[in-house]
Amino acid sequence: MNPKVDEFLEKSTKWQEELKKLRAIVLECGLTEELKWGQPCYTFNNANVILLGGFKDYCFMSFLKGALLYDSESILKKPGEHTQSGRIVSFTDTQSILGLTQTLKAYIYEAIEVEKAGLKVEAVTPAELVLPDELLQKFESDHVFKAAFEALTPGRQRAYIIYFSGAKQSKSRESRIESYTQRILNGKGFNDCVCGLSKRPPNCDGSHKFIQSN
Repeated sequence: MNPKVDEFLEKSTKWQEELKKLRAIVLECGLTEELKWGQPCYTFNNANVILLGGFKDYCFMSFLKGALLYDSESILKKPGEHTQSGRIVSFTDTQSILGLTQTLKAYIYEAIEVEKAGLKVEAVTPAELVLPDELLQKFESDHVFKAAFEALTPGRQRAYIIYFSGAKQSKSRESRIESYTQRILNGKGFNDCVCGLSKRPPNCDGSHKFIQSN
């Protein structure tokens, strides 16, 4: 717990109890607490993952790469019409926070997995995403794989394209594609669970790492 956030919360004249509950949920997920831009910010390996804050009509938990989360419960909203990366969950009372505690934790764990994978949200529209040459070559040589990839939802396709394109060298891009070929053939997204241990299927919430370590 960061003393600067303690001070921030004590000075809050609105949403104080709600923000305290949201803070407790985030801290239980193992993120580092800081105060950035005048708001509680939670990081993983120095990468910003979560922001907490409040407006006149509601307080919120903001996922800075929320566009890459699966959002099976449909609770993530764009804070603005043209926002591409961030997504928020808004609250007006503590009871609604308590009711979503486990879901919020699952989303936070998924956001951590996104950071571990090094995924980034590019500031482009889906139509502007450029498929790497290595993926196009894979489509040409394996039509079954191409059909499986095209059967994925646009969000799942986007996550794969961003991950494959993120490698600087061609061999690395080829390696990433081969590593995820079977997952794609199985109809699984980049963040989907493949071990059956997730408490929020179909996406991975990181449960496999906690269970296997016990």
